[in-house]
Amino acid sequence: MNGGRQMRRHARKMRRYGLQPMIVINRDDQLPDVAAVVIGRVLWRYRSELAPISSGIVLALVGAVLHVAYPQWWPLVLCATVVQASALVLFRERLGLSRLERWYAATAVMSAGAWLTLATALGIAYRPLPQLLVGGVLVLGVPWWVHRRRRAKVRVDRQIAAWPEIAESIGLTGSRAQSAMVDVWGWRARFALARGQTIQDVTAKVPAIESALGTFRGAVRVYPTRDDKANRFELRVLDHDPHADAIVWPGPSVSSIAEPIDLGPFEDATSARVLLLRRHGLFGGVAGSGKSGGINVVMGNLTACRDVVIWAVDLKRGMELQPWASCIDRLATTPEQARALLRDAVAVLEARAASLASQGRRVWEPSPDLPALVIVIDEYAELADDAPESITDTDSIARRGRAVAVTLVAATQRPTQKAMGKGAVRSQMDVRVSFRVRERKDVDLILGQGMLAAGWHAHTLNAPGKFLLSAPEHDVPRRGRAYLLTDQAVAEAARRHAELRPILDEISRTAIEEARAGIALRSLDVADSSTSVPATGKEDGTSEAILWAMLSGAPDEGTPVSHLIAGTGMSRPWIYQRLRDLTKTGRVIQVSRGRWRAVSKHSE
Repeated sequence: MNGGRQMRRHARKMRRYGLQPMIVINRDDQLPDVAAVVIGRVLWRYRSELAPISSGIVLALVGAVLHVAYPQWWPLVLCATVVQASALVLFRERLGLSRLERWYAATAVMSAGAWLTLATALGIAYRPLPQLLVGGVLVLGVPWWVHRRRRAKVRVDRQIAAWPEIAESIGLTGSRAQSAMVDVWGWRARFALARGQTIQDVTAKVPAIESALGTFRGAVRVYPTRDDKANRFELRVLDHDPHADAIVWPGPSVSSIAEPIDLGPFEDATSARVLLLRRHGLFGGVAGSGKSGGINVVMGNLTACRDVVIWAVDLKRGMELQPWASCIDRLATTPEQARALLRDAVAVLEARAASLASQGRRVWEPSPDLPALVIVIDEYAELADDAPESITDTDSIARRGRAVAVTLVAATQRPTQKAMGKGAVRSQMDVRVSFRVRERKDVDLILGQGMLAAGWHAHTLNAPGKFLLSAPEHDVPRRGRAYLLTDQAVAEAARRHAELRPILDEISRTAIEEARAGIALRSLDVADSSTSVPATGKEDGTSEAILWAMLSGAPDEGTPVSHLIAGTGMSRPWIYQRLRDLTKTGRVIQVSRGRWRAVSKHSE
């Protein structure tokens, strides 16, 4: 005590005379401080390993405080425990945990909550609560200590601790880690950039980051943060490629067009869900990149919806979409059929728009009685080459189809201006799905101008089915992989969903028939009707001309008799008499009950 006072007095005298006092360190006084620092560092370094023990200590302290201050709160503690455990079981996708991990976490929460409830009501010293706490920490701690994710968390913490050296070696000096967490297939961390650095600088350093972290090529992803700050970025590192193998389709994810369709999982195990109601979609990529697989996923979900009528155009003679024929209301496999289908689609949207206007409504709400109409076109470039006049109709559908629930989904290899026509089709596509492309410039063709420079590198996708999804709710370049539907899965889904298919609403059906009747009237030369229409021995040439035109322009499934009556203005007996006469001469066939059409030249 006296020695300390003498040293301080001596130091004051030396400073008075302008001299620097010599500081003598007492090593015995310093040892406790050094030990505290070492212990603190060890505890921090091994905080993951010590988490079960730390949780037990915190639980005991909280129980003691609650018992002394608020013992009547035990029902609230019990309710909070049940809510937390239920959330862990139910909200699996948002948490990014596997089923086993969720049940372990729920068990731990329930055990801790039950103990805390009893400790709040009875006190932590009430037997056998102390023994239960120690035993629970040991039993529930074993899975934690041996679990892969905990070990990965320790490894990630060490990599994050080494980030300042990594950042200096790759040219990102001054950047620092803010947070990190381990997920299903790797880990991700949030970083702050030094002044003047941008996320574009980080994107250019991705190969260097992979080398510094010792990962495999293509394991590192760089994304903007959710708050979209210019001086922040999120780094995602994969331990292995989660999309290395094909992922079997689990079945439809929707029962209504108003729900987002699950195309496949992203690399963080979340679902690539996209809404197609009032949006047009574009699927692009080179041959063999997985476009047809992506279309199959869309078809598998749409066919499960009771409020969607599906029309399809497949000019490869139905090679891709024919397996879904039992669920497709109309399938066009020739240029002539494609022209008729798209012309009828325009008639539908115009009739629906007129109906909405007369009712003072702005949008068509899909239902089983008033279904949405989705038109799927495989290899859109073939349509532009073989039926170029139909591009005007697709352009009209793209511009005006949203409000009336007429949706266009097109697939093509390279959606150039020539392939998509000179209209506004491509610019109206809200949903863009890019599979692998051969040339870097094709990224901007499919996803939009400037997307390549923004980090949407579809040319680096290295397996069929891998894709990048651009949509209003997906504005970050995250890799996904489309589900795989085998031929057997397609056949089974088509058979199962065929019974769910709705029919087109009366407004749309009437519009189609009226449009066909109008075309027939415009194309007929009534004066030459006797030479252009098969003779039936009757005198009403005009009505017969209209009848023959409607039968000749009928789709493969035929035209209902009710529409023939409305188009000709004649009675039902008159219609059936003419149909019998035409059938005898081999000009007309009955497709199904109440539906007729002319025999095609090919059939003849």
